[in-house]
Amino acid sequence: MPDFTGLMQLKAKMEAMQAELDQIEVEGTAGGGAVTVKLTAKADLKSVAIDASLLKPEDKEIVEDLLIAAHADARRKAELLLQEKMQQLTGGLPLPPGLKLF
Repeated sequence: MPDFTGLMQLKAKMEAMQAELDQIEVEGTAGGGAVTVKLTAKADLKSVAIDASLLKPEDKEIVEDLLIAAHADARRKAELLLQEKMQQLTGGLPLPPGLKLF
């Protein structure tokens, strides 16, 4: 018989962790810091900063590429943070492949 008390405690911990992840921000950069993107740990975009030297019409494609790279950098950091939090929460228990908790 499953341990329902344990499941309820795990659910409460997961809900608390989700709230915490909304408050944590990660930062991704590209172009040597010329473009910076901030995301929550749940990968919600919070801000974008572009160095003024990049704001020339002929640099439009470069800026677009740097935005994508900075976003990818921040997204990787958010995913790593989420993995660390999940390991702390589950005590290192392996979760079934494909199980999405968030």
